[in-house]
Amino acid sequence: MAPRPIIVWYRNDLRVDDHEPLRAALSQGTAVPVYCFDPRQFAETPEGFAKTGPFRTRFLRESVADLRESLRALGGDLVIRHGRPEDVLPALAAELDAAAVHLHAEVTSEETDVERAVTDALTPLGVTVRAFWGATLHHPDDLPFAIADLPEVFTRFRGKVEKRSSVRPPLDAPATLPSLPQIDMGSLPSPAELGAEEREPDPRGVLPFRGGESEARARLEAYLWQDDLLRVYKETRNGMLGADYSSKLSPWLALGCVSPRRVHDEVSRYERERVRNDSTYWLIFELRWRDYFRFICAKHGTRVFQRGGLRRLDLPWRDDPELFERWRMGTTGYPLVDANMRELAATGFMSNRGRQNVASFLTKNLGLDWRLGASWFESKLVDYDVCSNWGNWNYVAGVGNDARGFRWFHILKQAERYDPDGSYVRHWLPELAGLRGASVHAPWELPRDDLERAGVRLGEDYPRPVVDFHASIRANERVYEEAAP
Repeated sequence: MAPRPIIVWYRNDLRVDDHEPLRAALSQGTAVPVYCFDPRQFAETPEGFAKTGPFRTRFLRESVADLRESLRALGGDLVIRHGRPEDVLPALAAELDAAAVHLHAEVTSEETDVERAVTDALTPLGVTVRAFWGATLHHPDDLPFAIADLPEVFTRFRGKVEKRSSVRPPLDAPATLPSLPQIDMGSLPSPAELGAEEREPDPRGVLPFRGGESEARARLEAYLWQDDLLRVYKETRNGMLGADYSSKLSPWLALGCVSPRRVHDEVSRYERERVRNDSTYWLIFELRWRDYFRFICAKHGTRVFQRGGLRRLDLPWRDDPELFERWRMGTTGYPLVDANMRELAATGFMSNRGRQNVASFLTKNLGLDWRLGASWFESKLVDYDVCSNWGNWNYVAGVGNDARGFRWFHILKQAERYDPDGSYVRHWLPELAGLRGASVHAPWELPRDDLERAGVRLGEDYPRPVVDFHASIRANERVYEEAAP
């Protein structure tokens, strides 16, 4: 008698390589890979934004399509459904007489709520649910402490992990897959069927970011091996303009098109065959930051989403929709902030340096609730990762467990350091293209004659600053210090 099939429920792990739920299912018989487009992921956030915006919608659909092609190339296939997993998976399990459902575990509330609903619906059918861990570089079982004892400061986490934890080798993709039972495989829903918008990113963006495991491996191959860019990663990683100042692997990592263990394995091979230096270390360092945010979410649960953040700070954030709209649309009058916000709106991407600056400006200059920014990023980012996004916003807003008090970014000094000739700002703010060099970063300081020669009329072609930079910092710092213990 043939063993009963096992459903492999794909979510943020859209790959065949290094996929333990798939490998475990295959070891027991027939694996039936399934992806379910959950309509809740295409609803609105509490702030009224599309939960999955146009760029991530496109990237997700491409990634699911690529996964199906990869599975088909091995002899298998991908079942695609559009509906709530707690409705879809039990119906599919009954149709297939499935023995179990395998999945990669998540840690945040929306995802774990769905996992529980699926388990509750499958239990009466006699279908077991088995969860595996595959989202991080380090497996939680290999950490030198329990999740409940996770250090509250990243440097302590990193120090202990680097000394006392190892990275498991990635699992190779199966060579072949068994054919699936006779069943409707389903089709990829269109953006309209999902109730979502989809559009191509602006060609001025750093990369087109095509979704899928094959694209992820191609980017990894190009960045490390073909273009040999990893050797200078630490020196270039704070750039903002162009494709190669950083690895740009984050969209594929966010959807699990490539695993962090596979990236680590390739970096280790690069260190053996090319060079081992601060840059190779730093890429793994960034992956450990990513781990840390996920483990922090596993430890603290919903606190990462709450107004007071992980520190439970009761800060009187301003409620000013017009001010938030100026930030969101990139019309604050501060060119570095505006250029980054317009890049995000046009492409779904922004450099790490840019993200820190715009988050600092929203919270430390405008004094607006950090959750508005986190929610906007959730909607727009092609590389949205729930733990990294909300963890980073906690940190920059000063409400995170690892925050450094009222830490703020000096926007003008940041602009002079990371965009010294103004190329990035002019790239995204064409109305300021006539301003030469670093003068583009503070147009309000220029004489009227210089502005007229550049064809810039402040308040008409480009807005005046929405707040006084230093006065707003001082005012919000007083508010923070009064609220902080």
